[in-house]
Amino acid sequence: MSTEPKLSFKQQQLIVRENAIVDATNNLLAKKGFEMMTMDEVAAEVGIAKASLYKHFPSKEALAAAAMIRLLENTLAFVRGLSSEQAALDQLKSVLQWALEIRMKGGLPTLPTENTSLRETLLNNTRYISRLMDLNELMGQMIERAKSDGAIRKDLPTEVVLFTIYARSCDPTLDYLRMGDQYSEDQVIEFLMSTCFNGLQ
Repeated sequence: MSTEPKLSFKQQQLIVRENAIVDATNNLLAKKGFEMMTMDEVAAEVGIAKASLYKHFPSKEALAAAAMIRLLENTLAFVRGLSSEQAALDQLKSVLQWALEIRMKGGLPTLPTENTSLRETLLNNTRYISRLMDLNELMGQMIERAKSDGAIRKDLPTEVVLFTIYARSCDPTLDYLRMGDQYSEDQVIEFLMSTCFNGLQ
């Protein structure tokens, strides 16, 4: 039997509302980016007053952090669910393909590389940092196994491979290629997958 206390109706309502807020934030970050997204837009998308939004999240930076934590938790769940029978390189390919497919559907938030207040908010969020460290560790282990298998160059530092995969997951090439009708979504993903793992040679 579960010994966890049951949540009150009010607590359940708060969780549902916060999930809706994070969903809206995630969508707006994917469509508009952090700089263009406003608290007014988030409140309007959820259907609540801006004052109510501030009761849940005190700033736009806190909203972005919540969206990134959601992304990290979803990614961790995907990585942990991969079959142990898969070769390490195939696992890494699965992670990138999963991320690109989510991005194609507008589900991957985009954050600026340089924003002091946002960076400080993320670095001071222990939940964000712990999830990020967990993901880096799991991905690093896969990369090390792929090196041992001879599937990835052993002279490449693990962090270089790791951040190459991360960078490809948010590569603006995807946005550019899907703007026209020249390539299907599957083709665009395959181009990014191929250039990431096979290079241009």
